[in-house]
Amino acid sequence: MVHEHHTHSHGHRGHDRAFAVGIALNLCFVAIESVYGVLAHSMALLADAGHNLSDVLALALAWGASVLGRREPSPRFTYGLGSSTILAALVNAMLLMLVVGGISVEAAQRLMNPVPVASMTVIWVALCGIVVNTATALLFLRGREHDLNVKGAFLHMAADAAVSLGVVLAGVGMLYSGWTWLDPVMSLAIAAVIVASTWGLLRDSVNLSLHAVPPRIDTARIREYLCALAGVTAIHDLHVWGMSTTDTALTVHLVIPQGHPGDQFFAQVTHELLHRFSVGHATIQVETGDELHPCALAPDHVV
Repeated sequence: MVHEHHTHSHGHRGHDRAFAVGIALNLCFVAIESVYGVLAHSMALLADAGHNLSDVLALALAWGASVLGRREPSPRFTYGLGSSTILAALVNAMLLMLVVGGISVEAAQRLMNPVPVASMTVIWVALCGIVVNTATALLFLRGREHDLNVKGAFLHMAADAAVSLGVVLAGVGMLYSGWTWLDPVMSLAIAAVIVASTWGLLRDSVNLSLHAVPPRIDTARIREYLCALAGVTAIHDLHVWGMSTTDTALTVHLVIPQGHPGDQFFAQVTHELLHRFSVGHATIQVETGDELHPCALAPDHVV
């Protein structure tokens, strides 16, 4: 049995500064937006402030999980704590859905009982939000394709920038038309944006928590590659799952009648699995295909 593992902790560490700066920027903006939301009687501003506060929590959770993911394995956690990044992504998605519920309820109440809004204040504060959220999103632009944790942070910030733009448009509309209902309507639009941007994150984090194959991994191609290896007559018990939001593990049994092919063979296989298929943690078991002692895990339905 051969085992190979490649770590990606340097990628997590590279985002520490981005998390710190993003949290600081958004905390300052949440304070500003909350104060002016109350002064301007703007539900849209308060809704966006609540959303931004959830993003601060999301960034903190993602950062904490990233740090935990770099801890060395222990006798109790033999795989380390990399899977905490999956839990952080899942919790962040659930938090956002809770925020959506709160925003929607308050917006519905405001639609039934309109309140005068200081439109110019709303516009200027939301413009600041566009700058802050765009700047924070750019901090996570790199790495979002390969890390669900970082992708979650990026999507939160990018959605916030779009939401702030919507608040500006609502403020301009109220300034020139006097239609106070635009404020709660924009709050509902904000809720819709949050759901749209969060649904994929929620789906992927739930799937990874259930040990699903990561979206970027093609198991059919991996199976085809392994079956085509010299000396391999069959494969079974192939499993692929995410150990974290960046690391992927694989186990497989290779049937090689002539016996153990040597370390060079396995070094080449693990190299290809890493560089062609992004699988950095491979465990390979070799069998000779002895019909008198068949592998109990050979049928595909057995796990």
